[in-house]
Amino acid sequence: MKKKTLEEVMKESPVTYEIYANMVDDGNRYEISDGVLELMSPAPTFIHQAISYELQYILNSSCRNEFIIVSSPIDVILSDTEVRQPDLVMVHRNRVSIISNRGINGAPDLVAEITSEHSRRRDKVTKRSVYARYQVPEYWIVDPSNFTLEQYVLDGDRYELAEVYAGDDTIHSKTAPCVSFSMNEIVRSLPVPPEMLE
Repeated sequence: MKKKTLEEVMKESPVTYEIYANMVDDGNRYEISDGVLELMSPAPTFIHQAISYELQYILNSSCRNEFIIVSSPIDVILSDTEVRQPDLVMVHRNRVSIISNRGINGAPDLVAEITSEHSRRRDKVTKRSVYARYQVPEYWIVDPSNFTLEQYVLDGDRYELAEVYAGDDTIHSKTAPCVSFSMNEIVRSLPVPPEMLE
């Protein structure tokens, strides 16, 4: 299959995973939202990347025997016309069959997004709705502006806000019982103090 340029892909309706996977690499990152190709926010900030690394590290320390933990970029192919790239993904090892070389085919057990001013609405409204529709059991939104973690748990076909964690609150998860850390642990592990990055 001949690789298509962004201009050619934008003319397709709907955009499918196959079309997206065969795009010419233009150096940008995209997601597919209900068959529409969407350019992702500008490159993540330093604090975003540092939190992502520390979060993956701390989860691997306690959960790697039970879960496969991967950070972005990784395609989560929820359907042929819905492809997302969460900042962090957890898949239980008894569901390893949903992982392929192209990405994760179906709903992971837990996804996390580290929000920013550019992505806040997308993370809190659009992606929350999408992840619920495709039955992702648990969704975290980590906010670096105030170092909180919002924990959403699936209830039927929608998310309920289970908890908002901050400071030394110990974060727990029914989806991943191995989880046990606090936002302060993440902050203390950052290579550069957050106040230096303002």
